[in-house]
Amino acid sequence: MTLFAQNRITQLYNIEYPIIQGGMIWASGWRLASAVSNAGGLGLIGAGSMYPDVLREHIQKCKKATDKPFGVNVPMLYPNIEEIMNIIVEEGVKIVFTSAGNPKTWTPFLKENGIIVTHVVSSSKFALKSQEAGVHAVVAEGFEAGGHNGREETTTLTLIPTVKEKLEIPLIAAGGIGSGKAMLAAMVLGADGVQVGSRFVATEEASSHIEFKKKVVEAKEGSTKLMLKELAPVRLLKNKFYEDIEELYTKSPSVDELKTLLGRARAKRGMFEGDLVEGELEIGQVSALIHDIKPAATVVSDMILEFQESVNLIKNKF
Repeated sequence: MTLFAQNRITQLYNIEYPIIQGGMIWASGWRLASAVSNAGGLGLIGAGSMYPDVLREHIQKCKKATDKPFGVNVPMLYPNIEEIMNIIVEEGVKIVFTSAGNPKTWTPFLKENGIIVTHVVSSSKFALKSQEAGVHAVVAEGFEAGGHNGREETTTLTLIPTVKEKLEIPLIAAGGIGSGKAMLAAMVLGADGVQVGSRFVATEEASSHIEFKKKVVEAKEGSTKLMLKELAPVRLLKNKFYEDIEELYTKSPSVDELKTLLGRARAKRGMFEGDLVEGELEIGQVSALIHDIKPAATVVSDMILEFQESVNLIKNKF
């Protein structure tokens, strides 16, 4: 029997390890998703940065690159959502992670088409709403994360046990998790598995720009800050664009003024095209613990090895 044979997440998604790769914009294409799935985790294609035809291409390429389960992450605030959902059904995708919207909107449709639905939340309130909507599992993402952040600024250490108290369906922890030790800690707090974003940005297969990856590796404690709560809370690496936001905040800006500064395609400019000055550079606090760019399969194997070593270390301590 394997280490996680009885785990609710590995059973739900039919994977070897309860490690989910975050479906991050401009980083999570078919190469990364298939690499993580082939390594025993669950790879996710990030639909948020893809036009519908591009998403279809990535799904088709992922199906050719792996015979293991993989999924698609869909931020529901994006346009073309109906077309995107229809493509997912047409291409036979069996796992969908939804975020940035009401899970009641698409969960029934997806379930009717035999799809396992997981919703990303930042509070116990929305975790319960997701459970009521009929999702199969919930990702609870803490303040440390790069995206999908909550305005309440609840840390993962507090969020996971709070959600666990009230939830019956499987729970996945996210935010600040990039190692086997953090994975074990999250599972001790009540999570059935973990979702890892930032650590997979700094991998060879991530579609993010190499200069952005290098910037992530260079990050130190305090290099990021949660910003733009008035629009959609994201954690940014500090650069000129970040400084421009800080300066605008001193003038008590309106939402429209913040939108004007953000403009269009700012995240693409930074994370995909490598503009480290004017681009939006989203990454989690765990970037301070990322010191190299390596294959996604190595990230998975290193996490599992460290998880097992940490379990043994605790046993020996007590």
